[in-house]
Amino acid sequence: MNTSPLITPADLPDGPANLPTDVRGGSGRLGGGSGDLAGATILDVRWRLVGAPGIESYREGHIPGAVFCDLDRDLAAPPGDGGRHPLPDTAAFQDAMRRLGVSGSRPVVVYDDADSTVAARAWWTLCYFGHPDVRVLDGGYRRWVDEGRPVTKDEPVPELGDFTATPGGMPVLDAAEASTLADDGVLLDARAAARYRGEVEPVDPVAGHIPGAVNAPTTENVDPAGRFHAPEFLRERFLSFGITPEVPVGAYCGSGVTAAHEILALRLAGVSAALYVGSWSGWLTDPTRPIAKS
Repeated sequence: MNTSPLITPADLPDGPANLPTDVRGGSGRLGGGSGDLAGATILDVRWRLVGAPGIESYREGHIPGAVFCDLDRDLAAPPGDGGRHPLPDTAAFQDAMRRLGVSGSRPVVVYDDADSTVAARAWWTLCYFGHPDVRVLDGGYRRWVDEGRPVTKDEPVPELGDFTATPGGMPVLDAAEASTLADDGVLLDARAAARYRGEVEPVDPVAGHIPGAVNAPTTENVDPAGRFHAPEFLRERFLSFGITPEVPVGAYCGSGVTAAHEILALRLAGVSAALYVGSWSGWLTDPTRPIAKS
């Protein structure tokens, strides 16, 4: 069985099992298919910080059989003390995944536009809540289309899934633990360098970073086509930050989305890392917490 969290379009099976037989595969075949992904549930998690919502992209065309999963509604709780995208309540997440057709006995494939930033948040959240087999379509919808594979505007209604959410499947950090890790291990800030340095802040009310954090923008985890670099490349990249499998590592970003991409890249490099879900937006909810710049 392929144990990598990444798959290619050619790995997708003929159709997801969470749909009635007569609509599996939509308007065409879903690649050649690998046996361990037979019957996979496919979630389209396209989302953007500004501009048209992801559902509009989904309705313009998506992988046949894919069901739309909304980052704000399905993969996060409402904004608050936990930041802009805090962890969803266990019961709420379970209900959302069941509504989307997710079952614990079937693989789940997630994809976004291209670079897997949002797909990584879906991967991480499903793994955190105990799903045993979640894969990310490397290169996302752009790669699917570039390879000339079929797309559809049909919006399938999935059969109700039976996924049981059990939190704790992935390591997490709170604010105090993130601060400590910045001193005792390596805490990666996954945002763009200018945001880390405090030169600009387009989203949150204060610019800067957690003292002691190291800047490692997630954009450098992928190539220009939005596909992850090879594990060897990623290992060398993270080694340059002093990261080895023996060093405790954590990651954060603005709201816990792109940091999940960092966690996925670290996983590909053979390193386990914890996510500070609240991230910078959660850090700022306490005005006594220190802020570093430069």
